[in-house]
Amino acid sequence: MKFDDLDLKMRIYETASDRCVLPNMYMVARIDGRSFTRLTKEVHKFIAPFDEIFRDYMVETVKHLMTCGFDVIYGYTESDEISLLFGYDETAFSRKVRKYISILAGEASAKFSTLLGSVGAFDCRISELPNKQLVVDYFRWRNEDAHRNALNAHCYWRLRQDGFSQNAATARIEGLSIADKNELLFSYGINFNDLPNWQKRGIGIYWKDFEKDGFNPKTNEKVAVKRRGLFTDFDLPMRDDYDSFIMDIIERNEVSKD
Repeated sequence: MKFDDLDLKMRIYETASDRCVLPNMYMVARIDGRSFTRLTKEVHKFIAPFDEIFRDYMVETVKHLMTCGFDVIYGYTESDEISLLFGYDETAFSRKVRKYISILAGEASAKFSTLLGSVGAFDCRISELPNKQLVVDYFRWRNEDAHRNALNAHCYWRLRQDGFSQNAATARIEGLSIADKNELLFSYGINFNDLPNWQKRGIGIYWKDFEKDGFNPKTNEKVAVKRRGLFTDFDLPMRDDYDSFIMDIIERNEVSKD
């Protein structure tokens, strides 16, 4: 069989399940760490519940994903997960879902592993959202998840530090209300509201114009020049203000493309 005939024959099996995200749909990718509890608590033993070195590795991984060939207008990370919002008109790889999933998981794994110095793997899924409000709802969901996880993590690890076993610490906080969990922390002298916002609400990364010093060789003068770069926001707004923040990112992106 000639190669061209063999190539045509076999590619059918490789692409039979290909599907593309439809036009006029917003795309959000969620990239999750695989077995990161063991990786970060047993293999590398980062500080629990939050470690600034691990945080910075995740931020750098987000930045890499936002500059590796896709039109990503907003990145968000909390714990061991990353969410990416693509530009409304993103058309890379003809919007083939398998391409986004495989490339993003691979790029995230490669970047994070390079930073860590050992293997850290990620998986990926794509949400296809038909309107702006659902995009806002998605990021509000992850933002609220960050808040819930932070409260639980601080309670759990404070109990562990106090001598509770894994099972005893889990049982102690199971079924407690938010107010009860705050009270538990307060009994250890910790005011949850005073903890850093990046722990409670996650971290946003988005494009922003910066001014920097430049030089005009014609006039031999220093000048201020604008450059577009990624800004890391460790102090994201909360609740309805966060909804407005996300909507503004979406709408500014669409206006800039008109």
